[in-house]
Amino acid sequence: MDAFTAGLLQRIKTTESDLTRARETGDDFLAEVELAELEDLHRLAAEHGVEVAAPTH
Repeated sequence: MDAFTAGLLQRIKTTESDLTRARETGDDFLAEVELAELEDLHRLAAEHGVEVAAPTH
């Protein structure tokens, strides 16, 4: 796995965790921000042929 793929997958994992935390604490604004970031990261992954596992939350 190259550095780009590893970094992208780590960013997705971190963003998923941040999204879960925002939802659990009831921070709707932060949840929307994290969801938009996650969508962007998934789009970027798809554009570069990076397979992303289904979220675990």
